[in-house]
Amino acid sequence: MQSLTNHFLIAMPDLEDPNFSRSVTLICHHSEDEGAIGITLTRATDHSVEELLDQLDIQEAKLAATHALPLYIGGPVEQDRGFILHPNRKEYQWEGTETISDHLAITSSLDILEDLARGKGPDNCLIALGYAGWSSGQLEQEITDNAWLHGPADPEIIFSLPAEQRWTAAAQSLGVDIRLIHSAGHA
Repeated sequence: MQSLTNHFLIAMPDLEDPNFSRSVTLICHHSEDEGAIGITLTRATDHSVEELLDQLDIQEAKLAATHALPLYIGGPVEQDRGFILHPNRKEYQWEGTETISDHLAITSSLDILEDLARGKGPDNCLIALGYAGWSSGQLEQEITDNAWLHGPADPEIIFSLPAEQRWTAAAQSLGVDIRLIHSAGHA
């Protein structure tokens, strides 16, 4: 299977795992040897970025628009670790920045949060705690078992739509009305 890096993983309606039900996950890295890592884009917490900054004791906080952003559950793995999805631009490079595509990057270092607290940094970002992970061959098997649709990621869906619209919008970007799919199976 080709690499699914920079693809959306869209949960099929029958996927009942509470971590992924009706979810969209951005695959940040995928290879046959190493498996896959992604950030789920649809599970907002009841907490704000401002609360996270307070918890991390980042004192330099100004009244930046970023503070009102929701905090997401990026997946069930290492939920005490933060990840920030943002546009991949030359001026948006921090210590822990890794390129996903020409349009997207992910940063996991504290320096981006410090810049966001100062009102600097990317205009668009999604901040998540934890990530989703699959061992080698696991994701491929789940796709074969009809647990997921997948297709190219669209930054507009990530940064411009509310979380509750991302699942249907990601499927629609593939030409699928996911609300019409009631069960999946093999013929």
